[in-house]
Amino acid sequence: MVNFSDRLRGTPVRSLAERRPRSVAGQVFVLQVALVVLLVLGALLALLLQSRYDGDREARTRSVAVAETFAHAPGLLEALERPDPSKELQPAAETARRRAGVDFIVVMDTDGIRYTHPQPERIGQRFVGTIEPSLAGEVHTESVDGPLGDEVQAVVPVTDPDGRVVALVSAGLKVQNVTGVVNRQLPVILGTSAAGLAVATAGTALVTRRLRRQTHGLGPAEMTRVYEHHDAVLHAVREGVVIVDDDGRLVLANDEAVRLLRLPPDAEGRHVSELPGLDPRMADLLCSGRLATDEVVPATGRLLAVNQRPTDPYGGHGGTVVTIRDTTELRALSGRAQVARKRLNLLYDAGVGIGTTLDVVRTAEELAEVAVPRFADFVTVDLADPVLRGEEPTGTGSDMRRTASRGIRDDHPLYPAGRMITFVASTPQARGFGSGRAELVPDLSRAPGWQAQDPERAGRIVAYGIHSLITVPLKARGAVLGVANFWRSQKPEPFEAEDVALAEELVARAAVAIDNARRYTREHALAVTLQRSLLPRALPEQSAVEAAHRYLPAQSGVGGDWFDVIPLPGSRVALVVGDVVGHGLHAAATMGRLRTAVHNFSTLDLPPDELLGRLDDLVGRVDQDDAEADGGAGMTGATCLYAVYDPVTRHCALARAGHPMPALVHPDGTVEFPDLPAGPPLGLGGIPFETAELELEEGSQLVFYTDGLIEERSRDIDVGLELLRGALAHPDRTPEESCRAVLDALLPAHPKDDVALLIARTRVLGPDRVADWDVPFHPEAVAGLRAAASEQLDAWGLSEMAFTTELVLSELITNAIRYGSAPVRVRLIHDRGLTCEVSDGSSTSPHLRYAATTDEGGRGLFLVAQLTERWGTRYTGQGKVIWAEQPPPGPGAYGAARGAGLFLDALDADPL
Repeated sequence: MVNFSDRLRGTPVRSLAERRPRSVAGQVFVLQVALVVLLVLGALLALLLQSRYDGDREARTRSVAVAETFAHAPGLLEALERPDPSKELQPAAETARRRAGVDFIVVMDTDGIRYTHPQPERIGQRFVGTIEPSLAGEVHTESVDGPLGDEVQAVVPVTDPDGRVVALVSAGLKVQNVTGVVNRQLPVILGTSAAGLAVATAGTALVTRRLRRQTHGLGPAEMTRVYEHHDAVLHAVREGVVIVDDDGRLVLANDEAVRLLRLPPDAEGRHVSELPGLDPRMADLLCSGRLATDEVVPATGRLLAVNQRPTDPYGGHGGTVVTIRDTTELRALSGRAQVARKRLNLLYDAGVGIGTTLDVVRTAEELAEVAVPRFADFVTVDLADPVLRGEEPTGTGSDMRRTASRGIRDDHPLYPAGRMITFVASTPQARGFGSGRAELVPDLSRAPGWQAQDPERAGRIVAYGIHSLITVPLKARGAVLGVANFWRSQKPEPFEAEDVALAEELVARAAVAIDNARRYTREHALAVTLQRSLLPRALPEQSAVEAAHRYLPAQSGVGGDWFDVIPLPGSRVALVVGDVVGHGLHAAATMGRLRTAVHNFSTLDLPPDELLGRLDDLVGRVDQDDAEADGGAGMTGATCLYAVYDPVTRHCALARAGHPMPALVHPDGTVEFPDLPAGPPLGLGGIPFETAELELEEGSQLVFYTDGLIEERSRDIDVGLELLRGALAHPDRTPEESCRAVLDALLPAHPKDDVALLIARTRVLGPDRVADWDVPFHPEAVAGLRAAASEQLDAWGLSEMAFTTELVLSELITNAIRYGSAPVRVRLIHDRGLTCEVSDGSSTSPHLRYAATTDEGGRGLFLVAQLTERWGTRYTGQGKVIWAEQPPPGPGAYGAARGAGLFLDALDADPL
């Protein structure tokens, strides 16, 4: 090989003294010295400017501090009020000046006349400076030409207790004292800069001399020629370097090139084609002189990456320079790295794509979708049947349901999704479920344990081309939920141990998501069960309306929506719908409490506004109790709409507490949303509710709903109301049909909020089912009313109820005349039973009691309670109504009424 030192020795070298003015070393030296000088000068200038700025700022700050301190000194105001302020202030100012290190402290009046000054002869003269800002209450600093020369001074006001400016105080320093600090520091700065310059110059000179010695004083042209071949070698220390001249002779080959190409020791200087052991393909490339970039050439059992470039553009004498790298191991590592990268991408996609929903089946399907075809050709997921119901897995796991199945083709012979499979003990699925460890079957055709499950199907699977299997148990939180099966068909090589590790990592992520979905399914089922147990299972029998209802829980969980239909006395009916904010068990339990409370309050026969008021108080108390018990918030809010419809008068009274407006469908198909007073949500308290009265035609439909029906993220609430209006504008539909039409028109496939819907079509009790009389306000009127009621009962075909009815009316009318006030009115309603109502103008209510044996009266209401199914009192704006209901006549009704009739003569003479 060519020795570079010999080449250097053969190069003619001129004297250093002759070329020093033009040498690189000299130019570098001059440049470095110039840079050092510029840096020192710049640093010196910056230090001077900074020092001057800091001194001026310090002077102003100190002047302001001294002036303000003296202006607030104790006794200053008292001294200013004395006849001769200078007598006390001059000594104090001078003492403070010396201690504070300032050149003067001047106290002056508001006209600027001095009381103090370091030069006593200037006391009584006018102050030199600006005092107007300080007279306005501000602190003013400035530089002036004063009695002491150039000064930096501050002027501050002196105020009395009322805030008025009564005097001024000025303190300051002479400029020469301020700049004196900088002048004192200047020698130090200059000395330090000079020392730094000397050190930098000496260091630069030493480095320059060493550089000149190492380069032997060579200029740029000589250095370029000497190091042309050196650069080619040094740029690729770990690569083979070959230089071939334009005649195809080998000029240079470094040690790495000799090793890679297996060149002989005397290769340099010989023609490339004559070199023994050199691969012909490599020799052809070296002789061609063409450009080559990372061209892979097999040679000497290796894969060599060759880069070839001509030397002419770089100042050479013609020929090419070639670099050679051994990429045999790099290719293998690159292949493994690519496989690892694909697996990491698969795991990342699994983390993102598995568990997007809280649905067990969908999560299993996501696992199969992620793994096919990137990891396996077919994937099946088998889960224990209790897991699909949200329960803990039980048993040995031999019975599992195929939950997901996905592959590169759909005609595979594997068990389909949805099938219940009983795995025999020898199968990988049963073994993996029992042990909790993954099972690898490299060759399915030689696995008798797997084939024992279903020999015929196993034969079809092998014939189909599926040849390898990995079964991994789905294990989360210590429980095995099922198994995931990965099948290979297209790739001829079987699964390996590395594939098992990847499958376990993949399944571990999916198992946690499936277990989360299982737990959610269990909680959701519990919440749905609770809520459905708290909602009405069937609507009660009543004649006022024909009603239909729907309740749909949200996809994310049950909520607090509820509805109810409550029969009331007098054939009336209460319609109610409500909504508790939130989802889950707490919202469902809260809904049950509110529904029970509404039922209890409805027995009091309260107007809607009063009922909502009592419900509001209850919610407030419950909310406070829950907050104290749990240490946090109780109910998060609730709304309610309550209506009472009377089929006799066709009047409907409604009140709402923050709930959406109901819809009213008229018999002609017109749909409107009555503008009811909104009222606050339940639990806020302090704001009364209002009742609105509507008169409804027979066949009208009242539509109550919760906000989940009309509110949707993808649309405005006004759009939802218009959709509801369009779905209801069909008066010929029954309430049941209207419910279906409304849900189909407004709800998406997976609603985000639960929905309660109640549709009631009104009925009317005509005059043939109602009889009423005005009662004269005297006891003798009782007998006439009994006779009129008996005639009406005969007309209705209820003669067997006459005795009981006459007895009840006698008691109720007598009590109204004796203890109430006019007017007294009687109404009989013939519906599913018979209702007797007696109203009067008072608000006193009778009470049932047990009369003693010596009492002459007090047994009437007791007798009424025994002879009727129920009785009670409701209050109106004109007084009260006492009512009593009797069931339809039965087989024993006549005998009971006949026995009760024994009392009638006594009632005429002496009412109970």
